[in-house]
Amino acid sequence: MCLAVPGKLMSAEGDTPMTRTGRVDFGGVAREVSLAYVPEAKVGDYVIVHVGFALSVVNEEEAARTLAYFKEIGEIEESFGGGETSTGG
Repeated sequence: MCLAVPGKLMSAEGDTPMTRTGRVDFGGVAREVSLAYVPEAKVGDYVIVHVGFALSVVNEEEAARTLAYFKEIGEIEESFGGGETSTGG
């Protein structure tokens, strides 16, 4: 099953909207994602990510609620297991 998962944008780089990428923390697991679809996203924002692309910016409360649910059902570990962990921020 594919899920769109919220995560916190920890860093961003790239000179143009189409090449912009960011490091996103999904409750302790960090991944590099494309920010091409959310040029308005800023470090500290929460974004919804699906197959490596941030699709929209969401508020922190909604992101926290969704992450808690995914953790409860074990989906975060299943989807991101074995990945690198974030180092704070």
